[in-house]
Amino acid sequence: MREVVRLMPNREYVYLGDNLRAPYGNRTQKKIFAYTLAGVEWLFQQGAELVVLACNTASANALRKIQRTWLPRNYPGKRVLGIIIPTMEGAHQFSQSGHIGVLATVATVASKAFEKEAKKRAVGRRKKIRIISQSGGKLVELIEHAQDAKKLRGEIKTVVRQLLIKDQLIDAVILGCTHYALIKKQIKKIVPKNISVIDQGEIVAIKLADYLKRHAEIRKRLSRQLAVCFYTTAQSDEVKKKMAQFYGEKISIATVAYKI
Repeated sequence: MREVVRLMPNREYVYLGDNLRAPYGNRTQKKIFAYTLAGVEWLFQQGAELVVLACNTASANALRKIQRTWLPRNYPGKRVLGIIIPTMEGAHQFSQSGHIGVLATVATVASKAFEKEAKKRAVGRRKKIRIISQSGGKLVELIEHAQDAKKLRGEIKTVVRQLLIKDQLIDAVILGCTHYALIKKQIKKIVPKNISVIDQGEIVAIKLADYLKRHAEIRKRLSRQLAVCFYTTAQSDEVKKKMAQFYGEKISIATVAYKI
């Protein structure tokens, strides 16, 4: 969200954090779909024309079904986009060896979404991309609950070691969970210096701007005046404090409820 607003400051944004049910990473695919769909519908009811699922787990486990079955029947003029496809569109630029590691949640790893997108983009390319995925273990939990730095560092070391031992040719690691971008600096300190660490914020923002340039039918319906509204499903002052911390400035956050 921060990167999108920075790149396109002349738009109206509504941010919804489903903090009541997060994290989604260890949920069943059925629940991930239900939770994601409910959030998307709520955003459309607020007047959104385009929704970005700024979560790899939701993008991997709910996006395709929403796009193919639910959206045409219920909101045919609106759009729902994910963040895995934009990330993988430029994956060949991240790596010289073509061997890219992905740290992600259990549900994202199980979906093999990154591997599938890499395979789709292999056609016609001289350099094939090989994706090596690894669960981030307890990283999301440690980030969410602000555990001490020692525990966090220990978990980073564990998951990075588990990833890199799978393939010695890895020269880039994609942070395939939006939580992990919040600890990018800590991860970079542990990953060998010859390995790039890629987070998705700037990539997704650039791809979103490009999408709007190519889709005038959506762009023309968007507001040209900056407004940013933040909502959460959690009745928690701590959650709201963290949202402001992650966004990087003081923000007003309202709590909402909707049916699943």
